[in-house]
Amino acid sequence: MRLAEGKSIYEKLEILSDAAKYDVACTSSGVDRGGSGRGIGNCSAAGICHSFSADGRCISLLKILFTNECVFDCRYCVNRSSNDIERVAFTPEEVCRLTIEFYRRNYIEGLFLSSGVLRNPAYTMELLYQTLRKLRQEYHFEGYIHVKVIPGAPQELIERTGFLADRMSVNLELPTAESLRRLAPHKSRQRILTPMRQVQLARRANKNELAVFRNAPQFVPAGQSTQMIIGATPENDFQILSVAESLYRKFELKRVFYSAFVQVTQDALLPSLPGGPPFLREHRLYQADWLLRFYGFEARELLSEAHPNFNVFLDPKCDWALAHLERFPVEINRADYDTLLRVPGIGPKSARRIVRARRMGSLDFPDLKKAGVVLKRAIYFITCSGRQMYPLKMEEDFILRNLLQSRETAPAETATYRQLSLFDAGQMLGPVPPQLLQTGVQ
Repeated sequence: MRLAEGKSIYEKLEILSDAAKYDVACTSSGVDRGGSGRGIGNCSAAGICHSFSADGRCISLLKILFTNECVFDCRYCVNRSSNDIERVAFTPEEVCRLTIEFYRRNYIEGLFLSSGVLRNPAYTMELLYQTLRKLRQEYHFEGYIHVKVIPGAPQELIERTGFLADRMSVNLELPTAESLRRLAPHKSRQRILTPMRQVQLARRANKNELAVFRNAPQFVPAGQSTQMIIGATPENDFQILSVAESLYRKFELKRVFYSAFVQVTQDALLPSLPGGPPFLREHRLYQADWLLRFYGFEARELLSEAHPNFNVFLDPKCDWALAHLERFPVEINRADYDTLLRVPGIGPKSARRIVRARRMGSLDFPDLKKAGVVLKRAIYFITCSGRQMYPLKMEEDFILRNLLQSRETAPAETATYRQLSLFDAGQMLGPVPPQLLQTGVQ
């Protein structure tokens, strides 16, 4: 395997930006840092990588690999050592020039830098460190930087890099150690978790230092994240979500990203996926992940060994509510904040607004709409002063049928849900306006 010689910086950019498209970047920076006035740029928590901020701005990120050469032969990776592809590598100077020139033209607001493993982990991590050091100290770039940690690199090198980056991530790759041994035999779970723990402990020590010395340099202020490939191996959703929950608790991660497996290389150990990448499954996992991080749910509440996969027809929160109808309806004017979060159509922001607003008096359904509650979903699960918005039956079949009449539908090939023909619309206790039978996502 040889690096192509004589390539221009723009030819390298075309190859290495395309090679980075399967690496999931963070969707928000997670850190606010104003420019010092002596450098270039600043860091906003509003978001990056083609995200949209509250004022409607699209904020972008330069997302590249340092090199697509790799000594590893992971069966699912387009850059695996056995693949016959053109190999190139940037120099630290080239990455700096690209970042600064793109930033000056207002194309980007930050850098996402990942890499294949060139020679060995220590050598590659040293190149990434030198790139960030040059960008921060010589080019005085103060914008957002997210860098991938190379498992197996020396701890001291990872820590030095962490003082230059805003966020670091270590890819978990696959949900279980067994799958890792099968598809990425050169990697191990322990080798991946070790730098993850190093970053966690270094961030804790840095927080203690900042409490004493406010001007001390910050270590990875936006925290760390990871990525799992979904659908390349046989793990069910319960196993995947349990792994994510464990990572949040034990390693204090900011985000776990789920990447639907895309077949970019042929291998007998990889699934064929005739229906294409499992994007709907990825979407359900992201919805469930949101419930873990912001709604107080646990993985064992959403799924179990008896029910190990998410419902393709409903989002996880609605699916949970239908399985626990004994907890509903919830009285809006008496329920505490945690109970309100369990109601489909009520999110953290609207739940806080409800708690504040009802101090001034009893709330009714028009008040909930003003608070941001998605009534077309919530009406089946709430009452205001003991009264439903419409006379609705608290029956699973009835609620399920109405929730399924939404913009969020199952794939076309599975959209026919024949058992729903048993439901009789004439049994409804009262008419429900059609606009309330469509559900959003909350």
